[in-house]
Amino acid sequence: MSDINTTHMNAADRLGTEKIGKLLLRFSIPAITGMIVNALYNVVDRIFVGRGVNEVALGGLSLVLPLMTITMSFSMLFGIGAANMISMRLGQGRRDEAENALNHCFWLLIGMGIILMTVELALLDPILSLLGAQEGSTSLSYARSYYRIILLGQVFLLVGFGFSHCTRAQGFPTITMLSMFIGAGMNMILDPIFIFIFHWGVEGAAWATIISQLAAAIWILSFNFSKKAVIRLRLKTFKPSLNIVGQIMVFGSAQFFLQFVMSAVQLLYNSTMGWYGVAALGVSNGGDIALSGMNINGSILMLILMPIFGINQGAQPILGYNYGAKKYHRVLRAYLGAIAAATGIATVGFILAELFPVQLIRLFAPNGSPALMRFAPWAMRVMMIMLPLNGFQIVSSNFFVVTGRPKTSIVLSLMRQCIALIPCILIFSRIWGLWGAIAATPVADGVAFLFTGIMIIFELKKLRSHAQ
Repeated sequence: MSDINTTHMNAADRLGTEKIGKLLLRFSIPAITGMIVNALYNVVDRIFVGRGVNEVALGGLSLVLPLMTITMSFSMLFGIGAANMISMRLGQGRRDEAENALNHCFWLLIGMGIILMTVELALLDPILSLLGAQEGSTSLSYARSYYRIILLGQVFLLVGFGFSHCTRAQGFPTITMLSMFIGAGMNMILDPIFIFIFHWGVEGAAWATIISQLAAAIWILSFNFSKKAVIRLRLKTFKPSLNIVGQIMVFGSAQFFLQFVMSAVQLLYNSTMGWYGVAALGVSNGGDIALSGMNINGSILMLILMPIFGINQGAQPILGYNYGAKKYHRVLRAYLGAIAAATGIATVGFILAELFPVQLIRLFAPNGSPALMRFAPWAMRVMMIMLPLNGFQIVSSNFFVVTGRPKTSIVLSLMRQCIALIPCILIFSRIWGLWGAIAATPVADGVAFLFTGIMIIFELKKLRSHAQ
């Protein structure tokens, strides 16, 4: 093996030798930064749209959020699936299989991006009609203008975000972080230019987003094609294998189902806002106002949860490599360290949301209507009551993927987003209307925490017995 390849393998081998605390910091900080920066794609759009267009336009962006979440779910299916496979195969010393997984990931992301773009462009109006807006809603026209442009960049989003996981799994978290910095940095520069100077409105926000995603995709791909990577993209030697595709999909299925079901929940929330918004807020456009309020709260929650997802992703290569190398004591220490960090971040987010909801809302809508300012801060306080429990639930549900139990991970991931939350929304909204739909979130958080806690106790007992 050449000196270059030896250096590259040492980057992965450090996952099994360096101190766990140092590894968690080295991998999680770039991942946290990258996830926050990645979240800014959507959040920055919403801030500039709220300030440069109007608060109803925010409702339009909320309407298409389920569709964008579906796109992200496929990015996670193939990206996280391949990353899990790569880290475990490198830990087992099976480098050729790791490289083959990387090549498969590339073509799966490209293919799915083209399929999603083609289908959604052809069926855009029928799809938008199902998104939950009131008949004649102004938000719907904003949604159409924004999303038909976003669709043109589907491939860029899938490739850029999917390959960020694969690059991190090779031991290069900083490369991933830089990719997200490039994309979000361009987005923050282009948004005000297109919205305030060119006066392109929501279409300007969409163009800024896809141009930025293209730049990020080019950066991350250029690294994976280069000799600097531990395993490289080699399109000429690619040999398709249904077995590898199946393994990637199994490894990525938990996060895929979580994201996919999130889109269903977002659609249900949008419909609930439209149905009950007028009666609850007492204004004729109450549905649009409620949509805008939920969009703002969702953006703030995203910024709080992204660092937790970053910790989760930063811990994944450490957990996967050491589990593959049968260093179970290191797996246990990495898991507990990730739980502590994730819970700390969730608690800080909870405190900020409970103490300063009005100030956070005004970041997006400085001249928000009385109806919006009456609804959104109250909704934020209620929805985030159980937020400190989310760090444990997110990290623990993904832990079962590393230990070879993806089905358990899927069930736990779906517990909050589907099994508990959807029935709570349907039942509570029928009893208490709009306010009941808001109260469903903390109830589901509590149920998911209890279920995950019970399951993880048994898993940790097994891990401790292996570590002895």
